Amino acid sequence: MVNFELTQEQKDIQKAAREFATNEFTKERAEEADEKEEFPFDLWKKACELGFIGVHFPEEYGGAGMGIFENILIVEEFCRADSTIGSALILSDFSSEVVMRFGSEKLKEEVLPKVAGGKAITAGAYTEAEAGSDLTAVKTKAEKDGDEWVINGTKTFISNGTIADYFIVLAVTDPEAKPRYRGFTTFLVRKDAEGLSTTKIGKKMGIRASPTAEVVFKNVRVSEDDVIGELNRGFYHVLEFFDESRIEIAAQALGIAQGAFDRTVEYVKQRKQFGQPIGAFQALQHRIADLRTQLECTRLLVYKSAWNYDQGRIDPGLTSMAKYYAGKVAVKVCDEAIQMHGGYGYIGEYDIERIYRDAKITEIYEGTKEVQLNTIAKDVLGKFK
Repeated sequence: MVNFELTQEQKDIQKAAREFATNEFTKERAEEADEKEEFPFDLWKKACELGFIGVHFPEEYGGAGMGIFENILIVEEFCRADSTIGSALILSDFSSEVVMRFGSEKLKEEVLPKVAGGKAITAGAYTEAEAGSDLTAVKTKAEKDGDEWVINGTKTFISNGTIADYFIVLAVTDPEAKPRYRGFTTFLVRKDAEGLSTTKIGKKMGIRASPTAEVVFKNVRVSEDDVIGELNRGFYHVLEFFDESRIEIAAQALGIAQGAFDRTVEYVKQRKQFGQPIGAFQALQHRIADLRTQLECTRLLVYKSAWNYDQGRIDPGLTSMAKYYAGKVAVKVCDEAIQMHGGYGYIGEYDIERIYRDAKITEIYEGTKEVQLNTIAKDVLGKFK
């Protein structure tokens, strides 16, 4: 018989994450981070000290040796408490899993303990101006020069770009490979590398506490030891990482949606019109009931994806379903939340407009909703020639 209950350890992790986030992610702090577009370094360090970041890293590298499931419980609770600060913190170790899964022992020992310990932030430098959904269009090149590699190219929309200590970079190493993605390799580049520069991309719609940047590599040199995984297998390494990261983004979307829902339920109980709380009107009750149902469906899908991953059952179709549906529900819940708040939902006083702005990105990054639908369709129908 299938057991849908969390273990006691998982409940404890969930509770600890909820208490930390509820106490620390204050409305005032979130508004400040959103308005100033500043990463909350102090809260990030606290989260690391308490073991919330990198919980899925092996113990020998500073983690707790837990699974993706435990990690997404933390992600959900952080983003439920506050979408702005929660999103910034859960992205602080972005792409470190590529090092964890494919990096050499030397790279793991250098990077992972620092990330888990609050001493380093990572960034995945994959996306380019002409290589978004189509990652096979990457143009950044890495050419061999003696015992070094020289990297040239420009990446864009890079999360943590201006604050990262380490960049995981996807570059072309065999331009003659056919198909061309069989000639891609992943590299580790440190922030102090000569020729590396970053430019902040400002005025984003949402997740403003998570800095986004353009990253330029101009004759950046790295050693042979900085190759992550196998030469010319970088594209596959990144795709495998996406199977994991998309579950995390689905959990982010779930948390954001739940947070918006929680706030809305409280509001409709208190807001009075025509002599009674608006929550007493059946039309609104039905909308609340529908959103609650969608949230529970989302949670089951996200949790199943994480559980499957931890069991070694990597299922890109299921992962894409979780990512697609969670993002869709997050935007839907936030849209309904604003409508139920009326004019108050359109101003900053009640957080909902900021949460809505933060929610939209979950339908875009780590593969757009259209890309997820393509993956799901291929999983069902197979490839057509």
